[in-house]
Amino acid sequence: MALQVYNSLSRSKEEFAPLVEGEVSMYVCGVTPYDHAHMGHARAAVTFDVVRRFLEFKGYKVRFLTNFTDIDDKIIRRANEEHVGWKTIPEKYSFEYIEEMKRLNVLPPEKYAFATEHIPQIIQVVQTLIEKGYAYKAQGDVYFHVSRFKEYGELSNQDLEQLVAGARIEPGEVKENPEDFALWKASKPGEPSWESPFGRGRPGWHIECSAMIGSFFGPSIDIHGGGADLLFPHHENEIAQSECATGEPLAKYWMHNGLLQVGEEKMSKSLKNFLSLNDALASFEPDAIRLFFLTTHYRSPLKYGPESLAEAHAALTRLENSRANLAETIAEGFYGKETAVKAKEIEAEFLAAMEDDFNTSKALSHLFELARLCNSSAGKATEADSKALLASFERLGRVLGLFGGKTEKKPPEGVELAWIEGKLAERQGAREAKDYAASDAIRKELVEKGVAVADTPKGQRWHAA
Repeated sequence: MALQVYNSLSRSKEEFAPLVEGEVSMYVCGVTPYDHAHMGHARAAVTFDVVRRFLEFKGYKVRFLTNFTDIDDKIIRRANEEHVGWKTIPEKYSFEYIEEMKRLNVLPPEKYAFATEHIPQIIQVVQTLIEKGYAYKAQGDVYFHVSRFKEYGELSNQDLEQLVAGARIEPGEVKENPEDFALWKASKPGEPSWESPFGRGRPGWHIECSAMIGSFFGPSIDIHGGGADLLFPHHENEIAQSECATGEPLAKYWMHNGLLQVGEEKMSKSLKNFLSLNDALASFEPDAIRLFFLTTHYRSPLKYGPESLAEAHAALTRLENSRANLAETIAEGFYGKETAVKAKEIEAEFLAAMEDDFNTSKALSHLFELARLCNSSAGKATEADSKALLASFERLGRVLGLFGGKTEKKPPEGVELAWIEGKLAERQGAREAKDYAASDAIRKELVEKGVAVADTPKGQRWHAA
């Protein structure tokens, strides 16, 4: 099956065919670093990390770029509130974000692009749009003439006339039409600014991505990604300004991840209903956070509740224990005569799910199926099949960015490892005394706590049930 990717522009799944055979250019909108990143930001990062990992798994060379909007009204406001220089804010929170991405096992981009490091490129794009008649100057500001780009609204499936009817000019704005958007903002007292042919000022939000993509990749890329909340106006405006400047399509495939929700509202700083990524990482393993995001298809909204990460942690424990259980028997050279040929079928089903627009929810169900096979095959499968099964399990886990840590078994939530070991020792004593009723009673007690026990020629083996 060929890889199918849902394209927000066509609102349909399309067969993936990159612009250059064997190579993929990929840009994902990053964060505005004025505060701690929250779990909604992390979902976007993990989503496109998995997309990238699967493309690389399929043999593509992926060039990946993401950005920091390190100049913005929110940054200036935060700096003023804290009485620090404006650069202090983005430097602090971009560094924190990068470190959190490392902990989440998100592969680093080829480059983190900062808006303020691309001021000359931004000015060049704005100048080109002015020269081509798609932008105009107004009292030190520069605005994009939306009505002159006839395809405006195609990405978000909105009619330009309706957008015009619903738009309005805010007090203090000097644009000609309410639907026009700022490419360059004239400097204000006390705010950072740069020299330009249009006067001192700073870039608008949308123009930075167009300039960075152009300077890094050229006029067109394969995949442009971001959260569903960026589809309009940000990505719509990116398309307009980029394609008017270059005459080329900005991206072949537009991908948008669903938003993380608390109740019926999106998780956001403005609504003050967010869980910071830093707080989540302080309480849960990074793989548990990744697993939580992967349980739902990336395009669907994902609801977060107090129990969400605890449930993901429990599920992760089952996966890791299955892996550790099989690895333990292989390390001890304990094999049987059974075969585990079903592993190939399960792996094929996993890959088919990923080929279908990166359906991680379905792929995970097959990974859990493989985990159950690991448990049932430990100590029973042949040496070749045992090793092949473990390799398959770890290979598919890596596609999802899981299993970056050591191979070790973990007890179920709320159960101490020392308690399990004590019960196993107690049960072994009962078996040696041929008190099988006591042995069965201890096994039942373990099962009630979520611990399964198997008796093998080399002793007892346990794993999370």
